[in-house]
Amino acid sequence: MKKISITLLLLASVLASCDHINNKEVPNFMVRLDLGTYALWNTYGVSGVGDYRYFNRDKRLPANFPYNVNTYTGYGGVLLIQGLDAGTGSYAPLAFDAACPVENKMDVVVGIDSENFDAVCPKCHSHYDVLMGGGGPKSGQAYTLKYGLRQLKVYTSPNGGYTITNN
Repeated sequence: MKKISITLLLLASVLASCDHINNKEVPNFMVRLDLGTYALWNTYGVSGVGDYRYFNRDKRLPANFPYNVNTYTGYGGVLLIQGLDAGTGSYAPLAFDAACPVENKMDVVVGIDSENFDAVCPKCHSHYDVLMGGGGPKSGQAYTLKYGLRQLKVYTSPNGGYTITNN
C-alpha cells in the first residue's frame, strides 16, 4: 500500500510539473523604476485596462523620462500595463521584462497587439497574455516551450505612485 501511495504521489508531481511555465529564461538584470510620486505616476504611469508604456534606460524610452544613476530597466526594458492581478483579482499595474524569452536577446522585445492586448514577439511571433495571464504564453514557440515573460514586482508608494523592481 505504501509503494502505491508513493508511486501515485510521484506521478502526480510529474504531471503537475508538465504545466509549469518557465518565466526565468530571460536573464535577471537589475530593475528599479521609480514612479513613486503622484506627479511621476500621473505623467508616466498607466490608468485604464490595457493602457501600457515601455521604459528602457539605454534607449531613453520614454524620451523625456527623468532617468538617473539609480534607474535600471532590466534586460529588454520594462513593459508596464494595466491588467488583472491574479493575486488580488483586481485591476492594477503589472510589469514585465519586455525581452522575448524565446529569442532571449535584449534587443528583441515584445510589442502590444492593439486588438487583443497580447504581447507579441516581432521575431518568433509568440503571443503572451499580459492583460490577465501574468505574461504566460498563448501561442507560438513560447507556448510549445512553456516560456513566459519575466514578471516584475510593482509596489505601491506612499507618495501616490508605484515602484517597479525585480526584488
